[in-house]
Amino acid sequence: MSAPARGRRPGPTVRTHVVEVCGGDHLRHEDRLATEEPLEIRLSWPGADAQRLAVTMRTPGHDFELAAGWLVHEQIIRPADLRAVRYCTDTDLRDDEEFNVVTVESSTAPAYLPAARAVNSACGVCGTGSIEDALRAAPGLPAQDLVVPIELVQRLPDLLRASQPGFERTGGLHAAGLFDAAGTVVVVREDVGRHNALDKAVGSRILAGEPVPPVLVLSGRVGFELVQKAVVSGIAVIASVGAPTSLAVDLAARAGIGLAGFIRGERCVVYAAPARFGV
Repeated sequence: MSAPARGRRPGPTVRTHVVEVCGGDHLRHEDRLATEEPLEIRLSWPGADAQRLAVTMRTPGHDFELAAGWLVHEQIIRPADLRAVRYCTDTDLRDDEEFNVVTVESSTAPAYLPAARAVNSACGVCGTGSIEDALRAAPGLPAQDLVVPIELVQRLPDLLRASQPGFERTGGLHAAGLFDAAGTVVVVREDVGRHNALDKAVGSRILAGEPVPPVLVLSGRVGFELVQKAVVSGIAVIASVGAPTSLAVDLAARAGIGLAGFIRGERCVVYAAPARFGV
């Protein structure tokens, strides 16, 4: 597998040579893999130098959105506090590290400073240890009168898939899509990590100064950390092609978030807040 050139921004995919075995045939050809590289997230504020808060494995691309979304979801800063986001220009960084360090500037001191830690691409809860903590940290629960008909929900995974170019090329990326209540796609983001994809999608709205749409569509299973992020962002409905975990269902039910999984054509399973789907 070829590595990105020094000083060149890494892309979401890399080329590699493979041997595809089909029965007795061996076909050698070029293929693409989803890129996975670390991103160091730093935070600065008036009177303080930038501090390293986390390192997450991610698919390069939309790095500023990822950093902004992560900081807000972790309750470290508020959307209104974000002043600027930039790649780090430390002289001691190697060329191949230049685009793997992002510094976020806040207009005020952070709500708290977590211990610097490594976060792998399958992680995401990062400090929220219970449903009570997640609900207590939520700035506000979603509007209770919002209903998304189940017939519309069943069409959303196909709309999400149509907006997944990275998955189409590699088969190795998760996706998170934000839709309005009428089923119109607002933003879709891809990443090797489910939680990264959601941070990027919400981060795009934060950086644009726009509200977070009420419907979240996911390409895989639904874990607690994804529902926790939905609670923080005020999302009302989660639809997924995969299965939720027991803790994800418990949190969604407590927060009044409609949760549907195993969506396959005309079949799906509603796990929480069925009134959100009109059933």
